[in-house]
Amino acid sequence: MPPRKPAKPRVPAGPTQRQLRAGELVRHALVDIFREEEINDPVLAGVSVTVTEVRVNPDLRHATVFVEPLGGQNADEVVKALNKHSKFVRGHLGRSIDMRFTPDLHFRHDESFTEAERMARLFDDPRVRQDLTPDEPSASWKDED
Repeated sequence: MPPRKPAKPRVPAGPTQRQLRAGELVRHALVDIFREEEINDPVLAGVSVTVTEVRVNPDLRHATVFVEPLGGQNADEVVKALNKHSKFVRGHLGRSIDMRFTPDLHFRHDESFTEAERMARLFDDPRVRQDLTPDEPSASWKDED
């Protein structure tokens, strides 16, 4: 009998259902925290932050939080300030969610809004638009019927 080949480790194609559920739980809790709690930082004073997505690692101990400041103004400074105060936010998060471990939070700017705007500008370009609209049937084709 030939020796068995070692089994290839299964790599999941994407996040598991558990990760998605935990990410949504954290996202909803962070929205409430940002709405109700005051973070004492001049960069964050009066800034409304949108939490667009939370990606949780498979062990649920680390979470990447994608944020977008309202209007997209000073995004880098806002993200830097949120990362500076991540322990404060994590403390409030631990009191508002029911998970075995409160994940460490790593804030990142969500580039999807900027990318969507760039793509919209590309589609509005007349050179691209001519490729997107179907060709009009020519007059000679109509005469052949």
